[in-house]
Amino acid sequence: MRRRQILAALPLILAASAARASGAPEGGKAPASQYVDLSPVALPIVLNGRLINYVFVQVRINLAPGADALKLREKEPWFRDALIRAAHRTPFTKATDYTVIDEARMKASLMREAALIVPARYLASVTLVSQTPKQRSRLPRPPAAAH
Repeated sequence: MRRRQILAALPLILAASAARASGAPEGGKAPASQYVDLSPVALPIVLNGRLINYVFVQVRINLAPGADALKLREKEPWFRDALIRAAHRTPFTKATDYTVIDEARMKASLMREAALIVPARYLASVTLVSQTPKQRSRLPRPPAAAH
């Protein structure tokens, strides 16, 4: 009997969690922050013109208070495409570590590219949520960090 109740309630729980994840307001309250989460992508790490690694990143574009988050979330494929194209044009390789990307360069590049897709007044910042390298070993040794 209990199993049936749980199974009957499962669709309602999933629908509620999907609405919460989409940024839908709860109880008429405005969301605390607005953003567009990009689907995770693999960005290349290139050394001397040779691909040596990929870093899988999850990125969030934080929106300005006046932005229509639902409308801008529809632009997620364009934002993601712009990030991938920028990373392949000029890889975000960090000179001292081949298992992470150069976060500052990636953020600046994505802000520039996103401003070409939507008006810049809708954009607040870019956050690198996570990054995971494909390889952690058998990579070339980076030069010693400058002191």
